[in-house]
Amino acid sequence: MLNDVVDVAVVGAGPAGAWTARTLARLGARVAIVDGSHPREKPCGGGVTGRALALAGDAIETGALPRCEIRAARFVDSARGRSASVTLGGGDLVVASRTDFDGALLAAAAAAGASTIRSRVIDIVEDSGGFTVVTRDGAVRARTIVGADGANSLVRRRVAQPFDRADISIATGYFVHGVTSGGVDPSEIVIELTADPPGYIWSFPRPTHLAVGICAQADAGIGVDALRARALDWIRVMKLDRGTLEPYSWPIPSLSARSFAALTTSGPGWFLVGDAAGLVDPITREGIYFALVSGEAAARAIASSSDAAARRQYDERVKSDIVDELVRAARYKDGFFRSRFTRLLVDALDASEGVRRVMGGLVAGTQPYGTLKWSLARTAELGLAWRLIRSKWYN
Repeated sequence: MLNDVVDVAVVGAGPAGAWTARTLARLGARVAIVDGSHPREKPCGGGVTGRALALAGDAIETGALPRCEIRAARFVDSARGRSASVTLGGGDLVVASRTDFDGALLAAAAAAGASTIRSRVIDIVEDSGGFTVVTRDGAVRARTIVGADGANSLVRRRVAQPFDRADISIATGYFVHGVTSGGVDPSEIVIELTADPPGYIWSFPRPTHLAVGICAQADAGIGVDALRARALDWIRVMKLDRGTLEPYSWPIPSLSARSFAALTTSGPGWFLVGDAAGLVDPITREGIYFALVSGEAAARAIASSSDAAARRQYDERVKSDIVDELVRAARYKDGFFRSRFTRLLVDALDASEGVRRVMGGLVAGTQPYGTLKWSLARTAELGLAWRLIRSKWYN
């Protein structure tokens, strides 16, 4: 396929790119995925929500995917030595190896007819006829290009503007090999909200190891080494340091409400999807579901309309189906990680089944931010819910 011409070149073979390419190929487009590294183990928790699995279910055998079924999420308030557990429904959340999950999506794209060019992209050149994707081993020409190449997207840097540092968060920590559970229950994830820096620490059980990490905004005034040291301290306090530690770091988009309002997701001949478009929940940092939704939306728009109409269709779909919700999350974000809110949240979770049910939906991605405040207010424990609402974790 190198030195060839295709209808669409998709740069990046993660979930957003693979799903875009699969959808395009199924709609009859000649499409090439260009990526020199996927599938690979991504440095993250590895959580895949049930709604993301439902989208991918007709393409991959999700039941055969190696994974840990998550039955509970434990929220920790280490300052007081307290915690509370939220029960999750079957299929609400699984933790999978990203090598396995991303590989299954990439295989589905290939089965649909998409070509894969396994070479590192080193440049994107635009001219009147479209784009040339330059790799270490050659080039491919395309009328349309889709950037699915993550937070540091080369496509975004060539056709638009890179994300400001304030709109990037850093996830760093360790894969703990030889340990597959971060708590008493091996089907439980552990989450500790932190105020300094604002963010959270997580422990996610994977099929062959434990993923422990911390995330915070890149402009929070604390570097990767210091963040990773915080994660290591937490690992030791939680007595998880009995395995072999493999460090990792990874950038994740985490946009403000203002940045979401000004977000550009397409232009003449180009589309951005998934992390490259900034479509990540700024509180949970979950992005796989939005990667799949945006990838399919871009593919259907490209296949059904002329360029200008396709861009308009895609931008409208992204705004209504994704961005409007993420703007609400961004407005909640600052207050969500305050110490006072953490204390109130753990107390409310410990005492209230209604609050646990609402927070379980938030973890699973089924509780919209737009109705979060009122979902809490409608629980039977109005006093506890009202204390959470009055803590001003929303704007």
